[in-house]
Amino acid sequence: MSDAVLDARPVAFADIPRATWDRLLAQTKSPTPFSRWTFHRAWWDAYADTAHEQYLVCVPAGTASLGWSDVRAIVPLMHRHEVEPDDAECRTSVRPHEPTGTLVPGEAKAVFLGASYHADYATVLADSSDMQAVAAAVARAFARPPDPAHGSTPWDVVDLRRLRPTDPATASLEVALRAAAAGSAWSVAREQEDVCPVVTSPSGEWDAYLATLDKKARHEIRRKLRRATAVAPMTIAIGAPTVEAIDAFIALHRMRFGDDGLFPDNPGGERSRRFVHRLAELELAEAGSRQLHVAQVRCGPRLVFCALAFDDGEQVFLYNAGMDPSVAEVSPGVTGTALYFQDRLAAGRRRFDFLRGNEPYKYEWGAVDEPIERLLVTRR
Repeated sequence: MSDAVLDARPVAFADIPRATWDRLLAQTKSPTPFSRWTFHRAWWDAYADTAHEQYLVCVPAGTASLGWSDVRAIVPLMHRHEVEPDDAECRTSVRPHEPTGTLVPGEAKAVFLGASYHADYATVLADSSDMQAVAAAVARAFARPPDPAHGSTPWDVVDLRRLRPTDPATASLEVALRAAAAGSAWSVAREQEDVCPVVTSPSGEWDAYLATLDKKARHEIRRKLRRATAVAPMTIAIGAPTVEAIDAFIALHRMRFGDDGLFPDNPGGERSRRFVHRLAELELAEAGSRQLHVAQVRCGPRLVFCALAFDDGEQVFLYNAGMDPSVAEVSPGVTGTALYFQDRLAAGRRRFDFLRGNEPYKYEWGAVDEPIERLLVTRR
């Protein structure tokens, strides 16, 4: 554990050098694709009119001027009202924005972790040995008057979501915030926000994975694969997130979910399109460090399933998918997912994260819930 006392200072996201971001991300325990610079850049490019950024960097106390080599942590924050007037038109059934857990008045000025609408996990970018000092610095920053760059109105709630119980940031922030609350008019709650169902395979063998499922699920997957291949050969291609691939994903997603999906015919749908295309553009430029890919499954020549997923080299995060409902005879949701699992198992992946939400279909693949939590600080 570091003995350094750190100071949290406000900074614009655009002013943080990419090299500093990547350095601290590499030091972060169990980073996810949602803490990558590409994800945050794409989110602000699409959603800047829905929130105000409030990023902090932590440096040793007494540092006279900010040198990026001195930065020990990046704390990605944003603020907005808990509920904004246009939230209803941005809502989707696939990724709803409604608060869960303890209810907060909609008019409350809330501090959230940055880019959290579309992020399924969030954290602080820092080495674990610095996390307690970082959390203490963040708590002191919350106790200070509002930074002029972020408006003159103090926060009503600090609503930190998408935190994993195993993340050192979660426990460190809770301890620091409770310590700060002891001498102030704050109350602090830690509660489960949601679950992320996760599949873990014992090996790279498809049959070994199927053996972990119950008999009914195993039978249904095999039956639907046989029925689909009787129509035409089923093939999968894992490719880069090109404009054409993203457009195909959006088209199939619209075919399956219509206005209940990520891309309804309203301003929220337009923001989602902008976000996905911008994220793909940024990830496409990453070359060797790219994590976003598009999986396309065809029955014969026809595209029937398309998935957008992250692959960090050890596990995959299934972000979203689309499928052609007019070819029900090939069960594109099941067969597409099956071919994706087969491909990634052969590539060495053993962990498949379905991300937020307890939709029943996830458990048919043997997924087990892993909780994500929320730290809520309110002024009494």
